[in-house]
Amino acid sequence: MPISLTNTLTRRKEVFAPADPKRVTMYVCGPTVYSYAHIGNARPPVVFDVLFRLLRHEYGEDAVVYARNYTDIEDKIIAAANAAGAPIEAITDKFMAIYDADIAALGVLAPTLSPRATQHVESMIAIIEKLIEMGAAYKAPSGVYFAVERDNDYGKLSGRNQDELQAGARVEGEDDKRNPSDFALWKAAKPGEPSWDAPFGAGRPGWHIECSAMIERELGSPIDIHGGGIDLVFPHHENEIAQSETAHGHALARYWLHNGFLTMDREKMSKSLGNIVTVHELLEQGWQGETLRWALLSAHYRAPLDFGEDLLKQSQASLDRLYGALLRLKHVPAPPLKDESAPLAAFRAALADDLNTPAAIAELFALATAANTATRTDHQARAKAELLAAASLLGVLQDDPEHWFRASFGEEAAREIDALVAERVAARATKDFATADRIRETLGERGVEVMDGPSGSTWRRKS
Repeated sequence: MPISLTNTLTRRKEVFAPADPKRVTMYVCGPTVYSYAHIGNARPPVVFDVLFRLLRHEYGEDAVVYARNYTDIEDKIIAAANAAGAPIEAITDKFMAIYDADIAALGVLAPTLSPRATQHVESMIAIIEKLIEMGAAYKAPSGVYFAVERDNDYGKLSGRNQDELQAGARVEGEDDKRNPSDFALWKAAKPGEPSWDAPFGAGRPGWHIECSAMIERELGSPIDIHGGGIDLVFPHHENEIAQSETAHGHALARYWLHNGFLTMDREKMSKSLGNIVTVHELLEQGWQGETLRWALLSAHYRAPLDFGEDLLKQSQASLDRLYGALLRLKHVPAPPLKDESAPLAAFRAALADDLNTPAAIAELFALATAANTATRTDHQARAKAELLAAASLLGVLQDDPEHWFRASFGEEAAREIDALVAERVAARATKDFATADRIRETLGERGVEVMDGPSGSTWRRKS
């Protein structure tokens, strides 16, 4: 099935065609590991995880090479290490581990490659040397800068002109660069900061050169897909294009994809504004990872998404409905699928149409309805298999349905519910229907629905 993606570079939706279908390459900018990731930081890994799953389904699991980096040297990391009185590695190792655990809780598959910036400084130095030799970069007391005037199509990704570029290009400590829009490739060594020796002077890499070097070393260029949040279009991705394409003489990436902002009360979520909530906090508050994932996929990836408790409650209710269908068919085995029905094909078509997750979610509910209404065992088995097949592409319904509902109530409350359900089963066995009805009402007041079937009684949260 053809996959269509909206290319930020061309500003249109295009049919995706990898350069080599046997080696599909994708790079997504990862976290700067100095603190906890807020929920807005989680949108890119979740969105591009769906694309990763879709590409693997289309081209084969071994054919897709997906790299997501860690920025483990940067001003904010240095500031965090100084504030904590700890080595930089202690900060970056700690928050890399936390990030990995938090993102995994959202059902995000591990990428094929997870390069760290500090492991690729030698490659960064090599690119900078080449740019200096070409006259596209120059040395100043504060570091080495890329000369934007040497790139005739600078601004092609963001669509900004030179006046706009220069208006917001002043950076503290870079007063010695030739033009305001020139950007740092290398920052000269400062006391108390980590540094590496280089032919153009000791120092550390600028942010933008890190991704260019990691892409070239880990994947080779041009890559098929480069992704990230819309806030990275300028300056980060624009600068990646400028330095990489000037140095190598060919495109850095063929398709550029960017997800929209996450807002809180209609205002962009950011640490500088203080209107953030971290993934770690939300998980500790008891929200299940799949609920957070569903919330992040509830809007089209390119659209803004307003995040809050109402969205989380809606997401929880949606997943409850789907898990309820699986719970009803818990004891029905799901056979391997040899073909796909029209509803499953419609689901895949929605995802293939520029990752249209809202449309895909609608088709997922249609598959759940088929599972809920099927009466013949073979029809139930087929419906369950199709629901699970579709859900796996979205990265949801990966839990056992009984555990899903237990986890949402908490283990202590779940044990109390188990005891009440068992007491009700015993009452029904002795035909004490008055007691059974009373217990059902008690459970209902606690938001629990009991489902009686041939294999026994199960429970879930009431819709």
